Amino acid sequence: MQFTTRPTLQGTFGMVSATHWLASQSAMAVLEDDGNAFDAAVAGAFVLHVVEPHLNGPAGEAPVLIAPAGGEVRVLCGQGVAPAGATVAHYRGLGLDLVPGTGPLAAAVPGAFDAWMLLLRDHGTKSLDDVLKYAIGYAEHGHAPVDNVCATVEAVRELFETEWTSSAEVYLPDGRPPRPGELLRNPVLAATWKRLLAETAGAGGREARIDAAREVWRTGFVAEALVRQSARPTLDTSGARHTGALTAADLAAWSATYETPAAFDWNGWTVCKAGPWSQGPALLQQLALLPPELPAQGSADYVHLLIEGCKLAMADREAWYGDAADVPLAELLDAGYNARRRRLIGDKASYELRPGSPGGRTPRLSGHAGVVAADDPGFSPMGVGEPTVAQVRASPVPGEPQVTGWGDTRGDTCHLDVVDRWGNMVAATPSGGWLQSNPVVPELGFPLGTRLQMTWLEEGLPNSLTPGRRPRTTLTPSIALRDGVPVLAFGTPGGDQQDQWQLHFLLAVTLRARVRGGLDLQGAIDAPNWHNDGFPGSFHPRGMRPGSVTVESRMPAEVVEELRRRGHDVTVGHPWSEGRLCAVARDPATGILSAAANPRGMQGYAVGR
Repeated sequence: MQFTTRPTLQGTFGMVSATHWLASQSAMAVLEDDGNAFDAAVAGAFVLHVVEPHLNGPAGEAPVLIAPAGGEVRVLCGQGVAPAGATVAHYRGLGLDLVPGTGPLAAAVPGAFDAWMLLLRDHGTKSLDDVLKYAIGYAEHGHAPVDNVCATVEAVRELFETEWTSSAEVYLPDGRPPRPGELLRNPVLAATWKRLLAETAGAGGREARIDAAREVWRTGFVAEALVRQSARPTLDTSGARHTGALTAADLAAWSATYETPAAFDWNGWTVCKAGPWSQGPALLQQLALLPPELPAQGSADYVHLLIEGCKLAMADREAWYGDAADVPLAELLDAGYNARRRRLIGDKASYELRPGSPGGRTPRLSGHAGVVAADDPGFSPMGVGEPTVAQVRASPVPGEPQVTGWGDTRGDTCHLDVVDRWGNMVAATPSGGWLQSNPVVPELGFPLGTRLQMTWLEEGLPNSLTPGRRPRTTLTPSIALRDGVPVLAFGTPGGDQQDQWQLHFLLAVTLRARVRGGLDLQGAIDAPNWHNDGFPGSFHPRGMRPGSVTVESRMPAEVVEELRRRGHDVTVGHPWSEGRLCAVARDPATGILSAAANPRGMQGYAVGR
């Protein structure tokens, strides 16, 4: 058995894996209190809002995959749509050619809160008080912040002090950034949830109260504060102050929805993802592009094949994915189509963006799609997350992007997986509403999101900015079934890297030797990882880096040398810099549950028994 950083946990009661240990343990506490996986996921998600505010918030997004015991896998869409006033003409009229990466112009209708409430109402058993008490406790009484929270606030300190002063009130206590080992509190957020509980206390039964909370969010004091914030002129990445397009009518009209997942059968597994309003089908396309026989895992042939297949899938993402009715997903996953695409993979690295023509259709790309990212200090080739692109000064923290003047910084997102003793399973990738992407709403204690930055300001594209449509998100949780039974829930932070790292993980899980009779989840997570940037980035300023590949230094030197010989522009990074996977599993034959979490970043943890 190979060495791993931690054991793959095994048990029969319940398992949780999340990108922060406090979320993992809070979710586990709910399972211990006779809650199910859905109750636990909601409690853990609200804790993530508190302890990873640089990675997600209540006004962000939360695509969720659920597999109720004995039921069908479903997608719970917590991705809000573009407001009615968010038109290409409006943004172009402001002199913009890209949606800003920060500020209220980039805010979609918030989606995370309503998605979690819908999950709790329809599939959970616990009350609002039961699931919110953990987040309220950490917000009110404090938590010890991880290093990256402190570093992020330090990076945007001047912006908070001079422009986003409501954020300074929360994240610059005593006039300075939070420090590791000291408690960080968010009393305004705690007060928001307490007020929500108080205003819904007389609503009746459990489900009626949850619906009342959803109504408070959409039309009550929360909605009123969000609309006021959208109307405040805010400095964004364009260098100007803009107001947003979000209105009371937008908030009142939207709610989370359930959908049928996109799915693909591969090697005895069925992999389920959100539809092409996400990048989820890119993982399915990468599977479809694989040949019947794979090279040895970890070899240069293997890594080259996966890199080049990813480029083809991501080129199709750019040309065809979006919240449009005519995304040709069946054709994009067709065996014949992918066999033809596979023939484009040669011995050398491709530096081209090559979308296909499913069903004979002619691909169309944004005019900005081929722009090569400039070698400016705002881009970090080691950045492994979603760029939050707040305008900041240079960060003194080792490993953080070094920025001269006003530039860009990179953030990330979160992930949470739960499986319980009854066989219920959840995979969720909450993100958006980052503390460094919009000012804190002073009455609420959290910021608006910035997901509209992923849309194009050109008409007629699948991902054009369009009122009532979802921006194409990178958030992409996964559930995999064996013989029609859910076995594995997994996912990762990482923006455009998410479906690269998930492919590498899935192949490692399904092709490697088993551990203690079960799937070797931890071994698959710990294996040396990599990503490529040979396609347009999803975040402002949307550039691509043809040929660029970043690998961990644990990758064998002879593999790196061979990749370079084949024309890949390889950056060798930190030995533990690529991938942020979480995973839980259930063996249907034995009922044994398992879990593992990413050691990179030193904050993800799996718990269970």
